[in-house]
Amino acid sequence: MREIVQGAPGVVLDRQAYTTEFYGVYREMEGVLWKLERAQHFHEPYSPSWVAWADGDWNGAMKLIEESAGEIAADVVDSVELRRLRIAEQPLSAYLQWEFQVLRARAGVGERTRVLDVAAVRHLERHGPLPEILILSRELMYEVLYDDIGAHVGGRRIVQKDVIATCLSDLESLYDQAEDLTGWLAANPSPPAFGPSSRSR
Repeated sequence: MREIVQGAPGVVLDRQAYTTEFYGVYREMEGVLWKLERAQHFHEPYSPSWVAWADGDWNGAMKLIEESAGEIAADVVDSVELRRLRIAEQPLSAYLQWEFQVLRARAGVGERTRVLDVAAVRHLERHGPLPEILILSRELMYEVLYDDIGAHVGGRRIVQKDVIATCLSDLESLYDQAEDLTGWLAANPSPPAFGPSSRSR
């Protein structure tokens, strides 16, 4: 998948252009939206909860997630079923322990997240980790782009149907192997994990 996505022609959009375009399509679409998340850390200073977590305030971060319930619910489109596949490495990164709490909240409003151990995708990663992708239809997908510290910098629009079909087939297969988020979290409890700023003090 990595080689196919990276080799596909696409249009690179900066963060603002990508966000505007994506949400424009997302708000109007019907059906399944597929999301693959592979990286074990993202830099999300636009999220108050992430900022609190990164600053070492786990309880504050959790409270902010609870307070954002209305915002999370408003992000749901009734005509869309969002299926997120989250790849997880053990031991879990501090970021991923925080993100799983966000995903738990999102599952509460209908998002269908499943978790898959990294061992299940190693055969697809001989030349590097899987890409971060969003598939909106058989005619449109995005490779979501991040910089070296995991900050979101935009996306690359890909419309080649054969590329999308291959990625969709692989993603569906991996999703079928994965475990539902609720069950996975119950089987993999972890203590609060603090962000990078707290470790630098």
